Amino acid sequence: MKMREEVWIRLCDINDIPARGAVRVELNDKQVAIFKTANDSVFVLDDACPHKGGPLSDGIVHDNCVTCPLHNWVISLETGEATGADSGKTTRYKVKIENTDVLVAIDPTLWLAQA
Repeated sequence: MKMREEVWIRLCDINDIPARGAVRVELNDKQVAIFKTANDSVFVLDDACPHKGGPLSDGIVHDNCVTCPLHNWVISLETGEATGADSGKTTRYKVKIENTDVLVAIDPTLWLAQA
């Protein structure tokens, strides 16, 4: 089986993301949220809570989680999964920092199919 080569897309500059905050960007016709924690870790998730689709980028970032502003669901930035008694998951993307660029890995077949 042939391995797909990862395609990395630049989303923003790391300095554009506030500490313990997020920015929203469009990625292939969908909104994603780029989060930065207090210790400068960066995570990228779909900008939709698995509960009712609330904008996670407007939530409160704490530890390695974000609390949805609509109904207070807590979502792990590491897995995209709801924590505690809630269940559900939002898409999490592989991310890396090069210099100050925030890059996300995308599936090239999906990217090309919608381009």
